[in-house]
Amino acid sequence: MTRALVLNCGSSSVKYRLFDGAGTVAKGLIERIGESGGDAADHRAALQRIMSDTDLDGLAAVGHRVVHGGPEFTSATVIDDAVTSRIEALIPLAPLHNPAALSGIEVARKLLPDVPQVAVFDTAFHATIPPAGVTWAIDASLASRWQIRRYGFHGTSHAYVSRRTASLLGRPVADTNVITLHLGNGASACAVQGGQSVATSMGMSPQGGLVMGTRSGEIDPTVVFHLHRVAGMPIEEIERSLTRQAGLLGLTGENDLRAVLRRRAEGEPVAKLAFDVYTRRIREYVGAYLAVLGRVDAIAFTAGVGENSPDVRGESLSGLEALGIAVDPARNAAGDTFISPDGSPVAVCVVPTDEELEIANQSRAALGL
Repeated sequence: MTRALVLNCGSSSVKYRLFDGAGTVAKGLIERIGESGGDAADHRAALQRIMSDTDLDGLAAVGHRVVHGGPEFTSATVIDDAVTSRIEALIPLAPLHNPAALSGIEVARKLLPDVPQVAVFDTAFHATIPPAGVTWAIDASLASRWQIRRYGFHGTSHAYVSRRTASLLGRPVADTNVITLHLGNGASACAVQGGQSVATSMGMSPQGGLVMGTRSGEIDPTVVFHLHRVAGMPIEEIERSLTRQAGLLGLTGENDLRAVLRRRAEGEPVAKLAFDVYTRRIREYVGAYLAVLGRVDAIAFTAGVGENSPDVRGESLSGLEALGIAVDPARNAAGDTFISPDGSPVAVCVVPTDEELEIANQSRAALGL
């Protein structure tokens, strides 16, 4: 039995994909759950609809995407009552994401009581980052009490893409060092050494690191204090500003990079600055991860922006030729798998991600299938 159903539950949506082996049997998205005119009244109704519309005969596993596994969950985990209680205890670390995942888990366990359920955590791939890479220089007792540390996210994508990149290079995963750049509306970088994450840009939440569609990425913490004390903004308003009104949206009024690129092409200074800020931040992380890894075999671009924007790929790596990193303009414009010139010391690749397939594979592995 190799069939696996992957569920990605958001606060008002459920994305699903049914696999038979590596092949997709069915997939879909139910949106605006609980809203007037939406696709379903609640998560239970959404999952009931999925299960009535999908042939689940021979289903071996249900894999659930869970954003935050905290310090405890370091691999895909078969779900029981104790596991759901521990995921619930992590809600303060992911208040926008873990409750939705728990809703999906609760409903799926009731509707499919005889099918094993597995939680696959975005954070788990980064459990191999050494202590020096996850520890911040703050009061150690505060950090311990409140679980403050770097966790990292997009782990299923970084895991899949780094392995796929090693395969494209024809090299064993254990002997391959890759910098993966997951660039979508959310964005993160990861240094992968021999198949293991050793550094990543997101931190305690998906807020840190690279510039994103609506998130600021890395900023000086004093910005928060200044906005609170001097500007008089409540903490909740600051949080909303930095998570929902920052990034490309804050710089240009657009959270869609395609619109920013159109305006940049028309010569708009605001759009040019936003693009430069966005790509410079990527380049800074690439440089940092070169230092962390010591030797880099490949840099892989993935996700919506990474897979589809030659402008971002080219500018993000511009000026790094002395480090063995170069992009061939023609190959980049064509979206070839390898966009670096022949003979480059560091291969530059475009590698489509498949987080759902990674979740399905990890779920089956957790069950020994």
